[in-house]
Amino acid sequence: MTGFGPIPSDGAARALLRGCFDAAVASAQPARMLAGHLPRRPAGRCVVVGAGKAAAAMAAALEAAWPDVDLSGAVAVPHGTIAPAGRIALLPAAHPVPDAGSQAAARRMLELVAGLGPDDLVLALISGGASALLALPAEGVSLAEKQAVTQALLRSGAPIGQMNVVRRALSAIKGGRLAAAAAPAVVVTLAISDVPGDDPATIGSGPTVADPAGPARAMAIVERYRIAVPASVRARLMAAAPAPRTEVDFRLIAKPQGALAAAADHARASGLACLILGDAIEAEACELGRALAGIALGARRHGTPLAPPCLILSGGEAGVTIAPGAPHGQGGRNTAFLLGFALALEAAGGDAAIWALAADTDGIDGASDAAGALFAPDSLDRLRATGADPAGLLAAHDSYRAFDPLGDLLRTGPTGTNVNDFRAILIT
Repeated sequence: MTGFGPIPSDGAARALLRGCFDAAVASAQPARMLAGHLPRRPAGRCVVVGAGKAAAAMAAALEAAWPDVDLSGAVAVPHGTIAPAGRIALLPAAHPVPDAGSQAAARRMLELVAGLGPDDLVLALISGGASALLALPAEGVSLAEKQAVTQALLRSGAPIGQMNVVRRALSAIKGGRLAAAAAPAVVVTLAISDVPGDDPATIGSGPTVADPAGPARAMAIVERYRIAVPASVRARLMAAAPAPRTEVDFRLIAKPQGALAAAADHARASGLACLILGDAIEAEACELGRALAGIALGARRHGTPLAPPCLILSGGEAGVTIAPGAPHGQGGRNTAFLLGFALALEAAGGDAAIWALAADTDGIDGASDAAGALFAPDSLDRLRATGADPAGLLAAHDSYRAFDPLGDLLRTGPTGTNVNDFRAILIT
């Protein structure tokens, strides 16, 4: 195996894992992917709308690809997004809980698409994060009520697909309502998937995609996760009607499976056997860590499902359930996954030849300033040497503090794309 002995140096292992993550992120950059998915240039106007963590990079890629097309419009982006001024305005808004900027951005989108004709083109640039960045509450629901429901959903442990069913039902722009407002213009959606299964209605809660679920399912989700909602929200969920179905050309320009494939190519070029477990794995983060620790130990000790030296990759979206009123610290699902993984390896006897990296491809794990972190065979020993209790940090939902003092947080800053969680386990 190029550059590795039977057990590689810590530096070589870290470099390999970081190289795989970088390859995954690079494969999903709008500058690389978007131009090949553009439709025919319109005979009339071209109005650009959209939202998401990749929206600024998508807008820049569009402007570069169509310098001779008269573009206008705006996209909603996270606060603090820095991008060169262009023809497409950037509207700052909040994530993961919407704010007044999210509401103003949604209203602006509806204004931009109003009054267009059949020769006009609406290009909708949608990526992960759009659910919060583009948030116009449905009639009878206040922004404060929608914020409270969003916060409860985020702490409930509900999978992203179910969360977005509720978000669509409480929205005046999602679930295809943006596309309906643009009729009779031609609507083409260019999307980057950050959701398991790449469901168009789930990506950004589907501003241009008719809601296939309906209010009954949204109400069932609220009840299943015991989310207390005010009477106005309950009334909306009971009475909401889907948006009129509008024909939309939906084009997926990047998705999690492609990012994992790019990482696998990078690993194989270094001489590693590689296995992709899947791009749509959903589970409680610490439980997923325990499960993948078992798979890693199986490979190390028995050569199944893959003989070392090897790399095991997976994607999808883990969850972190925080009980109402329970204390919680800082961190996200990727650091929680790694801490659960580390503790499970230790409980099984440990292994000096297993490393792992887990990070969100958008560069932000939860509400922290890190994309995720890296685990090394000595991580728990080094953590305990600081006086910290790894199991206590995991129980307190404070996984950030497990990796920060070790210098093992992965800080990339916003990456300009978002194809969900990335997990890589190196077994030598």
